[in-house]
Amino acid sequence: MSRRAPLLIAALIGACLALPAAAQWKWRGPNNQIQYSDLPPPPGVAEKDILQRPTGTAARPAPVALVAAAAPSASAASAPLLQPKGTEPELEAKRKAAEKEQADKAKADEQRLAAMKVENCARARAAVRSLESGLRTARVNAQGEREILDDAQRAAEMKNAQGVVASDCKQ
Repeated sequence: MSRRAPLLIAALIGACLALPAAAQWKWRGPNNQIQYSDLPPPPGVAEKDILQRPTGTAARPAPVALVAAAAPSASAASAPLLQPKGTEPELEAKRKAAEKEQADKAKADEQRLAAMKVENCARARAAVRSLESGLRTARVNAQGEREILDDAQRAAEMKNAQGVVASDCKQ
């Protein structure tokens, strides 16, 4: 029994190594030469010249142009066959969705920025009216205490408010 084990193992290894050899194409090429390959024969080889196919492969499908010519009323099922090589509808749809999402995000950012400018404009105009009124104006400092603005501080605040009006308000 111990002598048969190495022979059985060698036979199994040989069978496993021979499986890829079964997936071979065999066809008659130009000048009646027999060709072997693991790839299908080139498109110019006639069906009658294909001598062997790997198991599980059917006859070579007709070219796409012939399918379209044979069935002028092509159904939606054959539509993917008629698309140019390199375009995949799923990838194209994902790309378009990503572009649309990016455009929507940019539009939302623009709208948010425009809303902020409108709000800043309204606040700056209110500050300018308040400072022009001549009434005493107070602000809260870093310690939380109220301090009254003197003329120099009032002029600086007026200049800042007018700068915001000039930049954020559409005239």
